Amino acid sequence: MADEANHRIVHISLEGDLGARGNPEVEHERKIAVFDLIEENFFRPIRSPHGPYTLFLSVADNRLLFDIRNEEKEEMGQIMLSLTPFRRIIRDYFKVCDSYYEAIRSAPPSKIEALDMGRRALHNEASELLIQRLDGKIELDVDTARRFITLISSLYFQGGAGRDL
Repeated sequence: MADEANHRIVHISLEGDLGARGNPEVEHERKIAVFDLIEENFFRPIRSPHGPYTLFLSVADNRLLFDIRNEEKEEMGQIMLSLTPFRRIIRDYFKVCDSYYEAIRSAPPSKIEALDMGRRALHNEASELLIQRLDGKIELDVDTARRFITLISSLYFQGGAGRDL
C-alpha cells in the first residue's frame, strides 16, 4: 500500500481556467471532481519516479496537457493527448447534461433517472477511452479516470469548445 500512496496526485491546478464565465452546474461538478480527485486517486506516470505528484492540467489547441511535477513543483514530464477521439462523447455528454439539468427543474423522476443513466454511460465510455489513450504513459484507476473526464469536460466547456463541437 505504501507504493500506491506514492502514486497519487496531491495538488492539481487547472490552467487556462476561465473562472466565472462557465455554467454554474459545470463549475460545481468541476469543484467536486477536483476535491474527490485529491481525496482519492491512483496516478502513476510510467516513466516518472514515484510521487506524490502535483499536476497542472490544461486544454489548448484541442490537446490535453498533463504537466506532471513532484510535490516541490519540480518538472517530472509532460504528456500531450489529443482530444479529437473524445469529441463525440464530450458533445453527447454536454447534450445529455443540458437535458438532465433542465429535467431536474420540472420533469418526473423517471425521466431524470433515465437521463442520469445516459449521462453515466457516456461518462464511463469517456473514462475507458482515457485509460486506453494513456496506456503506456500514465496508469489510472477507473475512479480517477472518471474524475479526469469531469475536469476535461469542464475545461473544454469553459474554453468555449463545448458548444462548437
